[in-house]
Amino acid sequence: MNGVLWGDCVNIICTGYNSVYGREYRFRSEPEKNIFMLVMAKSKVFFCINGVEYHMPPNTFVLYDDTVIREYSADNGFLVCDWICFDKDGDSEFFDSLEIPFNYPVQFSDTDFIINIMRNITSEYYSAGARRIKMTDTLMKTLLMKMSGFSGRHNESQQTVEPHYSALMQLREKVYRNPQMKWNVDSMAADVNMSRSYFQHIYRQMFGISCITDVINGKIEKAKEILSETSCTVSQVSAMCGYDNEEHFMRQFKKIVGVTPTKYRHKI
Repeated sequence: MNGVLWGDCVNIICTGYNSVYGREYRFRSEPEKNIFMLVMAKSKVFFCINGVEYHMPPNTFVLYDDTVIREYSADNGFLVCDWICFDKDGDSEFFDSLEIPFNYPVQFSDTDFIINIMRNITSEYYSAGARRIKMTDTLMKTLLMKMSGFSGRHNESQQTVEPHYSALMQLREKVYRNPQMKWNVDSMAADVNMSRSYFQHIYRQMFGISCITDVINGKIEKAKEILSETSCTVSQVSAMCGYDNEEHFMRQFKKIVGVTPTKYRHKI
């Protein structure tokens, strides 16, 4: 995942988890430009895609692109499914780097892993947390990476990341919630009980970015939040985000955001 720009987001429009529909339920919607839809059925399901009918068992997903009609229903019983509508236009570079089978039903393994991601996405999406957008973006990208190549390939990187998913997600959330802490590779690796080199490798595999660059991104995201919501001085913001040197904070902020902290506040 080298080259992923984490400043851009996969924008979730709406989502549902464990949605239950009756025997007579039929879903049908016309395609919309740049709007994609992921449906993950936990029960038997019927899909009609480009005029082709599919009667599929539980644990099947379809990722619709923006060119086809979305049509599915219960198949001889109630339909239980998770679903997400999202706009991929905000992060086309990331999305286009994946190998995802579009408009075709695919059975998935590692059910618990995927269901947990879907549950967390829905929970974060409907929360009022300050990191809601960042967290849903992270989870959504993890989900899409998991599905990349699912047409028959279960690659080594997926097998390596999966056992550490929960620990790494908890660590990343802790980093973003506590930008004032002196995070470094050793302390982060110790937090998840990994060696320094293995932790750096697995972190980049999962998030597409180095752990230290992610720490910096977390500090800058917090700084933007404080600048937009408070009247704290730049010096105060710098200290609240864990910087010992105000000049260093200002240089790093401008490098990532494109403007100085003061100009950023004035542009809001």
